[in-house]
Amino acid sequence: MTSVYELRCRECGKSYGIQPLSICDECFSPLEICFDLEYARSRFTHETIAAGPMNMWRYRALLPVPENYVPVTPSGFTPLLQAPRLGARIRATNLYIKNDAVCLPTLSFKDRVVAVALANAEQFGFDTVGCSSTGNLANAVAAQAARQGLKTYILVPSDLEPPKFSTRRFTERLWSVSTATTTT
Repeated sequence: MTSVYELRCRECGKSYGIQPLSICDECFSPLEICFDLEYARSRFTHETIAAGPMNMWRYRALLPVPENYVPVTPSGFTPLLQAPRLGARIRATNLYIKNDAVCLPTLSFKDRVVAVALANAEQFGFDTVGCSSTGNLANAVAAQAARQGLKTYILVPSDLEPPKFSTRRFTERLWSVSTATTTT
């Protein structure tokens, strides 16, 4: 492994380094992110976590992002709420639930994965990103891409209820796609 992480086929084990790929060209299986955990262990300490920003980037030693990446979106670091009654009901002695209702920038759990994806899109030199979505992913991609100066193309179902997403605030490139199907 020449970096802290690389892409590797989960079936045949072929290594791809760091490229904008998702499928193995040998066996068509999905690629996984594999980390050099020994290297990460040397960088990921209680001290580095405590000294990091109050968002998900404090854990960057364990995230598949370029070493020189400078985050522009303070995603993550949503609170954990103790759930003693639910814990008692399922016989868990110390249960916490993640509260993603306060996740920045779009109040969606998708903000974290999109922050990592867009960090890599920038590293690969992409100036345009896109997705198809029914709400949360569209909002997260459009908002964070706008903040990073990336163009976006978002596809949503034509019958999606308007209150479900606020994507138009962040991009003009939003298309409704008919989800009607026909049978023969």
